Amino acid sequence: MHSIRLDIQDNVFDKVIYFLNNLPKNEVKIITEDAYSSMKVKPRKLNSISIKTKNFAFNREEANAR
Repeated sequence: MHSIRLDIQDNVFDKVIYFLNNLPKNEVKIITEDAYSSMKVKPRKLNSISIKTKNFAFNREEANAR
């Protein structure tokens, strides 16, 4: 089994798909027909940190003075 990736201009795309669809179905499988469907979006990873503030006293006056 071999794979092939093609960058095809719009004016010949229909001709190439027509040709591939007329090949034997058990020998050729078209995985994607559109460039947009083959693009994969990377999921974004959230990088967060936690701050332990259990024993910390917040002083509003001191914070406002900064």
